[in-house]
Amino acid sequence: MSGDEKLSQENKPAELHIFDGDRTIFDLGDEYVIPLYQRAFAWGDKQLLQLIEDICDVAEDTKYYIGSLIVSKQSGKFEVVDGQQRLTSLYLLLHCLELVKNHGESVDKKTPALTFACREKSNYTIAKVRDLLCEKRSNFDLDRIEPNILRGLSILQRKINSPDFDKNAFIKKLATVIIYRIEVPKNTDLNRYFEIMNTRGEQLEQHDILKATLMSNLEYEWEKELFAKVWEACSDMTGYVQMHFISNNNELRDAIFGLEWNHLPSNKWEDYKNIIKKETESVQTGHDIKVLTDINFKVTEEDGFNENKEPVRFESIIEFPFFLLHTLKVYINIYKVSHKNGLKIVDDLLDDKKLIDAFDRVMTYGVQGDQYIEKNKKLFVRNFMMCLLRTRYLFDNYIIKREFIKGSTEGEWSLKKLEVSGKNNNRKPYYRNSIIISSKQKESTNVPLTKSNIMIQSALRVSYTSPKVMHWITELLYWLSESDCEHYKNGGIAEFNIQAENIAINAVKNSFFSVPEKDRYALGVNTPHIVFNYLDYLLWKEDCNYYKDFCFEFRNSVEHWYPQHPSEGTFDKWEDGVDRFGNLCIIQRNVNSRFSNMSPEAKKSTFENMISKGSLKLRKMSDLTINKDRLAASYYWKEKACEVHEEEMIKKLKLACHLN
Repeated sequence: MSGDEKLSQENKPAELHIFDGDRTIFDLGDEYVIPLYQRAFAWGDKQLLQLIEDICDVAEDTKYYIGSLIVSKQSGKFEVVDGQQRLTSLYLLLHCLELVKNHGESVDKKTPALTFACREKSNYTIAKVRDLLCEKRSNFDLDRIEPNILRGLSILQRKINSPDFDKNAFIKKLATVIIYRIEVPKNTDLNRYFEIMNTRGEQLEQHDILKATLMSNLEYEWEKELFAKVWEACSDMTGYVQMHFISNNNELRDAIFGLEWNHLPSNKWEDYKNIIKKETESVQTGHDIKVLTDINFKVTEEDGFNENKEPVRFESIIEFPFFLLHTLKVYINIYKVSHKNGLKIVDDLLDDKKLIDAFDRVMTYGVQGDQYIEKNKKLFVRNFMMCLLRTRYLFDNYIIKREFIKGSTEGEWSLKKLEVSGKNNNRKPYYRNSIIISSKQKESTNVPLTKSNIMIQSALRVSYTSPKVMHWITELLYWLSESDCEHYKNGGIAEFNIQAENIAINAVKNSFFSVPEKDRYALGVNTPHIVFNYLDYLLWKEDCNYYKDFCFEFRNSVEHWYPQHPSEGTFDKWEDGVDRFGNLCIIQRNVNSRFSNMSPEAKKSTFENMISKGSLKLRKMSDLTINKDRLAASYYWKEKACEVHEEEMIKKLKLACHLN
């Protein structure tokens, strides 16, 4: 064995079913003790009813992670360091459902499986739960009952006994619910740990558990240290990943990203071994706890300066759990991972509630090349760590962010890359436009192309508001990552804009032009948002100088220009054409209620300022709403202008989508 000390597997998270169809988590012979430093049970209506609602929402065909339980094993018992509110609530809930056997007593003992250190009333109440539920007043002394536990029990019992509660269906769903029990390393300072967790003020999230699970497959201390540093840097989705690697004299950042902090990280494991051994010569005893407790750090509230020397900060358009799911799909694409039984290896939907399940599926059923991932999880974890870092670097450089200048709360879409000013220890980051050019182009040509990419990506972003369906990000990351990132390395990034446009084109084809023609142009409010936003992109691209003030915003309400329900008695109702595409526009939802029943002419005059800053299709509709051919503006729109406008817009869409 080399000088590297192999890690123990004792701290690997244990996956516990709340109820497996026969036994509950409290029927397994384990004893849980709530220490005195934990606050007393305090969950009320909000938390307890949310717990039930979360379980009710579980799909029956998948595991559902309900939280984590951090414990320290002391004299054969599990001292609960974090998660006691949820654990106590589950104890009460399972008793209300009459699922706990032997009154929840530990094996061969008469004490409950859950006890409280130095809290006599709490212990008495837990021991009398069955009697309290049956209201056997003769079996308990009300003066010895802990009121918060009794109130929690009453809330749960009232909900379960309500007429609209399907108890059998709920119990069936319980079989899919799991909690992760994680033992802290021996010799951990529990008071310090509790202080850190209390500062966080929240349960460990799925990505925290996933981190610990993946790391448990690594052999050596240096590997674990490296993985933790990379994971923590990538998990902070603010700013740029380079700036989240902090060490003396920037040594770690220099080693990974080069002296200019703008090199694509390596995909060779040996390179990282050399990096981390230079970074740290020893690991403190008990460092494993850092895996679970590290709080994402921010050096300042600003990320650096832009080209104009103005302070800036950046916000990601997705959160870390979703970024992990995107990266997992990139990994599957790069390494050609398939399901050993020929099934789909991951779901299409990016569901952060199934984060652990997604990785578990890949590691259990995945085949990489001719090897089962399950038989060499260490290799998977190593490769995934490198993929995570490289994908985050590409994400930061080529996927849009929100940029806030000079402390402004009004952000704008941004596509920047990090560069360095100064030398040696005086180096500082600044941000300039990402260069989207081919190797044969001059850098001066990058501004229009970069702007186009910002526009098409922001069109996609505002069209797909849920992070669960932002597949366009995955597709762009696929393209950037394929063939060892050859597009990035060889200066072929000009094609990146084409890739983004093709994603929008395919979305319009599949969601709009695939509809039978007789129905296609009369979808009304069901017209997909991407159709309007891609059309606005085409209109902007035709004359970007004229529309230089235009930007994509969250205009999430499809509205009729000529209303479906005219204000009573003011003008005629449009019976057979009101839902046609030419009569539709996209506006901000907060304008919708005031906008809806007015005539086109009234909308044009009343909302002149909003329209001048709104969708480009809407601006054209407003321009066409005029008195003409002896017709008032609203009637001219209904009888003539709407059809002309529709034909023009459909023609532009068909041309861009390469349709005859």
